[in-house]
Amino acid sequence: MVSMPTLLVFAAASLALVLVPGPNHLYIAARGIAQGRAAAVASAFGVEAGTLVHIAAAAAGLSYVVARSAFLFNLIKWAGTAYLVYLGVRALMSRREPEVRQTAPQPLRAVFLEGMVVNVLNPKVILFFLAFLPQFVDLEAGAVPLQIVVLGGTLLLLGLISDMVYAAGADVLGRKLRNKAGRLGYVSGVVYLGLGVATALSSRSS
Repeated sequence: MVSMPTLLVFAAASLALVLVPGPNHLYIAARGIAQGRAAAVASAFGVEAGTLVHIAAAAAGLSYVVARSAFLFNLIKWAGTAYLVYLGVRALMSRREPEVRQTAPQPLRAVFLEGMVVNVLNPKVILFFLAFLPQFVDLEAGAVPLQIVVLGGTLLLLGLISDMVYAAGADVLGRKLRNKAGRLGYVSGVVYLGLGVATALSSRSS
């Protein structure tokens, strides 16, 4: 098992990381601005469900395989890029609709799954589980997969707390813009396209 001192150091380092605005925060903020607190919370849980997938992959050694394979890494990277660009174009197209014909909100289940896919296809998260988390794994302590699960679960919990703060903030901002569908579509679209560009620029050496 992970020793308490190691866990505390990892938690402190992870807290410093999750407090810095990143792609997940921007995605959650975009959902909250566009559709309100419920959608932001659903997207946050979706993102962290994606983190669960990464934890399982890291524990099974799959993250290492993907990060070391140029083909698999680029496949995930470009799939993530294409999905984010699709979301961006969809959001920008929606702002062209007349305000009196605003589209119906996305079901929360769809928002949850969307957040999960965005995080699963984020190559930077794979690199995090390959380059950062293993530094806190003690090979002599045994049960390496269990150590990864404990460390990954700690990161997930801290990430979820951080996500909720961004979700609340996005809801407040969204209330001010909610009657302006064009602006909502523009903000969301730009965020998604920006995340797509960031994903496209990811490399295995980053």
